[in-house]
Amino acid sequence: MPVETDADVRKILEKDVIAVVGCSSTPGKDAHEIPRYLQTQGYEIVPVNPNAEEVLGRPAYDSLSDVEETVEIVDVFRPSAEVAGIVDEALARDDVEVVWLQLGVHDDEAVARAEAAGVSVIQDRCMKPEHRRLIASPS
Repeated sequence: MPVETDADVRKILEKDVIAVVGCSSTPGKDAHEIPRYLQTQGYEIVPVNPNAEEVLGRPAYDSLSDVEETVEIVDVFRPSAEVAGIVDEALARDDVEVVWLQLGVHDDEAVARAEAAGVSVIQDRCMKPEHRRLIASPS
C-alpha cells in the first residue's frame, strides 16, 4: 500500500515491533545507532545479523525467515541489491505490515511486489528523523 502522507508515516510509527535487517553490533554505525534510538523510544527491536550473536541486548537472528516472534515492521539496512530477497522473506511471513528501506536503499520492483501484496513500503527515508519529526517533537 502506498505511503503518501505524514499521517500514513505516523500510523506506521505507532507500531511496536521492528525487525532490523542488517542491524549492526558496532556503535557509531547508523545500522546500530538508529535501532538503538528506536529502542530508547519504546520500540521492540529484533536484530537480524548473521555475524552477531547479540545486538542491543537482544539475540540476533541469521535471517528474517528465522525470526520467531511477531514482526510488524521490517527496517532494512542492507544494500539495494539485497532488497528483493528481503522483501521475499517479508512476504513469506503473515505478520509483516511494513517494509522500511533506509536512506539510499531502494528497489522499485520489490516495492511494487510488496505493495501489491498489501504491505506498506517506505523507501530511501530514515526512521529516526521521521520519528523525531512526527512523534517525538511537540505538535
